[in-house]
Amino acid sequence: MAQEIKPENRAFQPRPGALEILYAKEPEVVVSGPAGTGKSRAGLEKLFLSLGKYAGARALLCRKTRVSLTQSGLVTWEDKVVPASSPILDGPARANRKSYLFPNGSELVIGGLDKPGRIMSTEFDLIYVQEAIELDEDDWESLSTRLRNGVMPYQQLMGDTNPDRPTHWLKKRCDENRSRIIHSRHEDNPLFWSLKTNDWTPVGRAYIDKLDALTGARKERLRYGRWVGSEGTIFEYDPRIHSIPRRELPRDWDRIWVFDFGYTNPFVWQQWVIDPDGRMILDKQIYLTNVLVEDHCKAILEATEDDPSPTRLICDHDAEDRATVEKHLGMLTEPATKAVSRGIQLTKSRFQVAGDGKPRIMFMEGSLIHEPDEDLIEAKKPTSTEKEFDGYIWDPKQKKGEQPLKKDDHGADGTRYGVMAVDEPRQPTSPTTSPASRIAVIGRR
Repeated sequence: MAQEIKPENRAFQPRPGALEILYAKEPEVVVSGPAGTGKSRAGLEKLFLSLGKYAGARALLCRKTRVSLTQSGLVTWEDKVVPASSPILDGPARANRKSYLFPNGSELVIGGLDKPGRIMSTEFDLIYVQEAIELDEDDWESLSTRLRNGVMPYQQLMGDTNPDRPTHWLKKRCDENRSRIIHSRHEDNPLFWSLKTNDWTPVGRAYIDKLDALTGARKERLRYGRWVGSEGTIFEYDPRIHSIPRRELPRDWDRIWVFDFGYTNPFVWQQWVIDPDGRMILDKQIYLTNVLVEDHCKAILEATEDDPSPTRLICDHDAEDRATVEKHLGMLTEPATKAVSRGIQLTKSRFQVAGDGKPRIMFMEGSLIHEPDEDLIEAKKPTSTEKEFDGYIWDPKQKKGEQPLKKDDHGADGTRYGVMAVDEPRQPTSPTTSPASRIAVIGRR
């Protein structure tokens, strides 16, 4: 059947990297490149063109979590790829979408691996994973088993990613020639690079200047697209070991709340759940800029409405912010123990795998109680506690092991406060809940 979907007003100018993506037919393709190269646009254009060309084909667009697609890939898909007047866009709003139907009978299914039931029971011709770095290898290989629809002349699992450490399973898979790697560059993005002047556009120059201001491994990865590790990393965080699927935790396990105050810098709140063996699990967190403490408190109460009350509230030492927390949460706080060297030592030991094959600190997937901070994304900054660890390094200007570099350390500091509170607790001096405002948390047990 002839192509029924016309491009209309959605201009797309594929550069060399994008053309490689469009014409690649290998069973597994990984598109690797720094932020802002246009790799996602090229992948989405491939979905659109393939489904329009092959009547009755079925493709899957997915990420680790379904909700993350709504504010990322689906925005580009609806606003830049699919023509504005196309019947493909008829139907529910993007947040409630399960699929997009093409006039020729083809279908694009939308899904997240946090709820894999529907997508893992369906057959596809083409699967496109955005932010494939978020997946583990089992996720990737499970998706590959769904490529058996047989309508397109080739079946393909494709993923895009920013570079990470060179030992990541995705890079190793490419190094072993099990996946083809396509490198995407900033010059592939027409918004940033002008072929006419052979130079950066004003928008591109401003963007590159932001990336040039980064340092260390983050700059190597996001500016130059290199798979490099961070030198002097303090906490040996590995998602394959320390990240666990989201699940309900028993109500009789203790909860502690940790606060690291900030406004221009991120405000961090962490709910740590302590299992009977003393293992710490980060269950919920806030990592946001430009929000008042009292508004954070409202969000915390809403997010923990059905949770048991915390046994302790551990806070950064800012007296005014502590008072605000106590007023709006109706609970008393205690200052964090800030012994940096001792705290790092105890926290590092928790990252090590214990005799039962598990580390003594874990981070639950999907722990953010809000969408990632857009300002932090724009600034190429970490957007959660876990995303800090790769850049949480020893200060190179001091003797190694003496002081961490004071940069992007808000969640790491909170983690250290929490570990100190659990491993070397102070003697309690007062109940957690203020009698005068106990009604704020009563009945939550």
